[in-house]
Amino acid sequence: MSDRPYVLLSCAMSIDGYIDDASNTRLLMSNDADFDRVDEVRAGCDAILVGANTIRRDNPRLMVRAEARRDARVVRGLSPTPIKVTLTGRGDIDPSAQFFATGDVEKIVYSTPAGVDKARDRVGHVATVVDAGDPIDLSWVLADLAARGVARVLVEGGGTVHTRFLTAGLADELHLVVAPFFVGDSSAPRFVEDGAFPWNAGHRARLAETQQIDDVVLLRYVLSDRLPT
Repeated sequence: MSDRPYVLLSCAMSIDGYIDDASNTRLLMSNDADFDRVDEVRAGCDAILVGANTIRRDNPRLMVRAEARRDARVVRGLSPTPIKVTLTGRGDIDPSAQFFATGDVEKIVYSTPAGVDKARDRVGHVATVVDAGDPIDLSWVLADLAARGVARVLVEGGGTVHTRFLTAGLADELHLVVAPFFVGDSSAPRFVEDGAFPWNAGHRARLAETQQIDDVVLLRYVLSDRLPT
């Protein structure tokens, strides 16, 4: 097995690059057809990873929704839904979040030395809590996931997590969906934050596919030479 899993980043954003608005209500960027596409991508992965702020802000379930896809995973000897993974610096994570609700799926929480004891106190009964350094070492996290049998990770955000994977050169593929509207609020979260990215005007990412999905557009970028055949 490779020393790190294949890492696929997935994000839906507005035309002006925002992944949500500044309100307390989640802004849906995509549509039913694209949600189904993402569900299929999830079913083909071994783990789904989000930052703790995404759990606090969106309270996602991070499950494979289609029963047929869950059943197909079980036939292959897998859990119905991929392993759920999150990153938290402070360990301040709510055990009642939907992330932890599904009993038949493994959950892993990677934290810093400063937050690991708090995380264990709060969610140690429903998840495996792991000290991953300060700041959290993404290369180490990926190596640890590989050692646990994870070959393919789907990273679903948020912006800080996407930025860290991209600037560290740890992303192999990006699925970027563009919604047909603007948010226009600089206080809203964006797809990525400031950083030194390997892909720039002198080193362009390779666009492998474009696909119209009803009223949104999927842009699929290849970011490494590890693309499976």
